[in-house]
Amino acid sequence: MTRLIINADDFGYSKGVNLGILESFKNGVVTSTTLMTNMPGAEHAAMLAKAHPDLGVGIHLVLTCGAPLCEDVPSLVDDQGLFRSGKELEKVAEPEHIERELTRQVEAFFSLGLKPTHLDSHHHVHSHEKVAPIVLKLAKQYRLPVRKISADPRHMTNRELKTTDTFFPDFYGDGVTKAGLRRILERGTTVETAEIMCHPAYLDHDLLTGSSYALPRAKELAILTDPEIKDWIRTQGLELISYKEV
Repeated sequence: MTRLIINADDFGYSKGVNLGILESFKNGVVTSTTLMTNMPGAEHAAMLAKAHPDLGVGIHLVLTCGAPLCEDVPSLVDDQGLFRSGKELEKVAEPEHIERELTRQVEAFFSLGLKPTHLDSHHHVHSHEKVAPIVLKLAKQYRLPVRKISADPRHMTNRELKTTDTFFPDFYGDGVTKAGLRRILERGTTVETAEIMCHPAYLDHDLLTGSSYALPRAKELAILTDPEIKDWIRTQGLELISYKEV
């Protein structure tokens, strides 16, 4: 039997995102989420998490969205004090600044009164050459699993850390269809543990004005809460878990 994590990224981005994720957990197939401690909806997300302790909540490490929590990380920000793009990050970010900011984000998560289930990252920045060793260090320090973002054995293997056997990023963009999700689920039955990434949300002003990926999130929400999907998962013998059980 495959044990499956369906993780909703971007918890804390905004209230609309938070409520969409919660709906996907309460009335859908989402089992896990990851929280962005640097975004405006972080405290609201923490409040919802405390009211629903069965929802696994990890840390969504951020270096490419919003502003840093640290003030003394000049290589990470542009002239407006916002995080640089991923391409710029790879070129100019200093490892010392990356570690300072990501450590602060982990500390901020604990300060919200939550215990993290695992680590992943916005835009998969923990796959970047400069970032990966720092995330590995934090994961070992806090004894946390990490999202496996690559089949390449050099990236976050089970030998170093707890993680799933495979990770599916396909439920995104054009892949957001009921048939597409079923195909991903079918592929998941070939391994012992798997994670599917998703981004459900209710659309609000912050999301519509701040994210290039907005409207498809409402479609994700509809699919992830469709009773047919839940029933199909049950008939396939897939066991829904969170990173607590990895």
